[in-house]
Amino acid sequence: MRQKPIVVVGSVNLDLVSGVERIPTSGETISGDRFQMFHGGKGANQAVAIALLGYPVSMVAMVGDDPFGRRLRKGLRSAGVDIQPVTTAKATPSGIALIFN
Repeated sequence: MRQKPIVVVGSVNLDLVSGVERIPTSGETISGDRFQMFHGGKGANQAVAIALLGYPVSMVAMVGDDPFGRRLRKGLRSAGVDIQPVTTAKATPSGIALIFN
């Protein structure tokens, strides 16, 4: 039996994760002791999970015309997600999330 394709509509972000001793207070600057980047966004996370389960999945989203957008498209494609419906916004940067842990 042929599997029906699944379409996910949602966000695609790059998570910028900094390890900090504590969350800074308003106006305070503290230094992080580690930094990592991860592919994220609720929609993208769902699409990747579906692909990892072996189902055909397409992602409908928009990324910026910037290095982050190219990285996000590549990450989805590498995970087995059809990115043909992912469009590129010329005047808008890709979504990011700043995460402190």
